[in-house]
Amino acid sequence: MILGIVRESFPNEARVAMVPPLLPQLAKAGIEVVIESGAGSDAGFLDGEYSAKGAKVLPTRAEVFAQADVIAQVRALGSNLAAGRSDLELMRSGQAVIGVCEPLTEHEANAAVAGKGVTLFSMEMMPRITRAQSMDVLSSMATIAGYKAVLLAANTLPKMFPMMMTAAGTLAPAKVFVVGVGVAGLQAIASAKKLGALVEAYDVRPAVKEQVQSLGAKFVELELETTGAEDAGGYAKALGEDFYRKQREMMVKVVAASDVVITTAAIPGKKAPILVTEEMVKGMHAGSVIVDLAAERGGNCELTKAGENVLYNGVTIIGPLNIPATIPYHASQMYAKNIATFLLHLTKEGKLTINPDDEITAGTLITRDGKVVNPRVLEAMGAAGEGSVK
Repeated sequence: MILGIVRESFPNEARVAMVPPLLPQLAKAGIEVVIESGAGSDAGFLDGEYSAKGAKVLPTRAEVFAQADVIAQVRALGSNLAAGRSDLELMRSGQAVIGVCEPLTEHEANAAVAGKGVTLFSMEMMPRITRAQSMDVLSSMATIAGYKAVLLAANTLPKMFPMMMTAAGTLAPAKVFVVGVGVAGLQAIASAKKLGALVEAYDVRPAVKEQVQSLGAKFVELELETTGAEDAGGYAKALGEDFYRKQREMMVKVVAASDVVITTAAIPGKKAPILVTEEMVKGMHAGSVIVDLAAERGGNCELTKAGENVLYNGVTIIGPLNIPATIPYHASQMYAKNIATFLLHLTKEGKLTINPDDEITAGTLITRDGKVVNPRVLEAMGAAGEGSVK
């Protein structure tokens, strides 16, 4: 079986789907690798490193698609709608594509890939089960985002994070409030603590209190009914506007007392819930910073503008996009490990083997034999019949 790696075509996407150190592991499983020249250069992985580990470097994208049985990308068509359309011409029936592809919302892209007879696997649809942890792209990239969010805040805040006792007096530590204690939130807590901040955190799931406290932060408890905050797959669920209204009312004082607020609440396939309102921002003191990690999903802050820094009443609201691409070396390393582990899971005797009874395969398989086949995606499309490509 031949795995093809192409250079990412999405603007400013510096990651690459495979890194040289993993190639020997793939080779042992009977997987050869061909890679487009320059595919890893933006992440710090040069063509010579791939060649030294056994990959065949090809001069053009078209040649990679022509030779590969499986294409691995960071951003497949659904998450790269403009530039990614040109890849449709290069795809062929029977080929497989693995990558991040926004299948719950980009229905036309799903249908277009299905129409080419391509088998599409979505990495962000990986089930949240123990044996799939090493394949969980969302968790890997959330680790990067949580870390970088703290750096963005520290770089913008007109204060230092740690308490310092100096000859010029004592400097009080910055107060950081993290909203949402998933992987990104936990990493943000840990990073802020390492920089010396006083950290508080809140999540709709009371069960994460122990995790927050284990990192040295204080868990903010709001008396709200949170039953059903997760779906069966371990992903966050929308809890309704009435819940979020009550939550906002109870968070006002905590937000007002914070120097930095980092929000991380995102619902797969849906608009992010508003957790920080304009009125709450008005209550923050000048110089405070909000880093909204849900900016790509519409934002957790009412004032967030995706890809921009907004200054409102002296408060800076940062709406970063594609944070992992800003740390491409380690982001690629983690993403490639997720891809390699998943591909090895699908490979039997050097061939791609699709077992629809396997939970990992069934959860990530989006298109096959000219149809959209994933139940969650079909539900999102509104009716099962919409998944067929005639």
